[in-house]
Amino acid sequence: MKILTGVLWNSLKKVVPLAIGKYLCMGSLFRKEITGFFSNITGYLVIIVFLLVNSLLLWVIPGQYNIMDLGYATLSPLFEISPWVFLFLVPAITMRAFAEEKRQGTLELLLTRPLSELQIIFAKYFAALVLVILSLLPTLIFYFSVYLLGNPQGNLDTGGTWGSYLGLFFLAAIYVAIGIFSSSLTDNQVVAFIIATIQCLIMYMGFDVIASLPIFVGYEHWVAYLGIHEHYQSISRGIVDTRDVVYFITVAAFFILLTREVIGKGK
Repeated sequence: MKILTGVLWNSLKKVVPLAIGKYLCMGSLFRKEITGFFSNITGYLVIIVFLLVNSLLLWVIPGQYNIMDLGYATLSPLFEISPWVFLFLVPAITMRAFAEEKRQGTLELLLTRPLSELQIIFAKYFAALVLVILSLLPTLIFYFSVYLLGNPQGNLDTGGTWGSYLGLFFLAAIYVAIGIFSSSLTDNQVVAFIIATIQCLIMYMGFDVIASLPIFVGYEHWVAYLGIHEHYQSISRGIVDTRDVVYFITVAAFFILLTREVIGKGK
């Protein structure tokens, strides 16, 4: 028993410091990505433009998305606009993830850290996802504004609204994974931005377009179900379906694994 305890203790003494070291290293990389984004005006500009576009369309510019013109308390226009604004916001956040490392020649140095390729990717992935969430947080002002403006006050579909926010979170999770993957393909941030935007657009609406082709008559639903739009619309109704959650997680994981393959080949 003493021998077994000694072996376990010696193993723990080796494993625990290593695990803590990797955790701290991931945390350091995570913080580096966050601070790097806000180290220049571009980071602030991306978030400001996102909020400005949404604010103008929802409150200032007359049209189908103007909440005041609609005449009833709803935030549905925000959730119709945001996926399209995300097409530019998320690639702008993720474009430097690996492209900048490649351009500066620091990717090889990064890969020498006591972290696996997946851990490096996850550190960058979650940093970008947090940045998208930070961009979304100020839109809660819209929620409280509509809540207070309702007649009677509070006449707002709260469940549907939070379901739509959850849908935006999952949408961001896939867009960020696509953006990280696109950034791993090149050492040019602009090219990474363009590739990510095109891929996100294809994943969001591409399958709907393909489903409308005559050759897929009778199979439209199945083809459209492969795209993001179908699942985003479903979860935005305030109904959290396990199938939709599994879809979002699976697609995000797929692009993360693709990123791992690209980074692995670059060793």
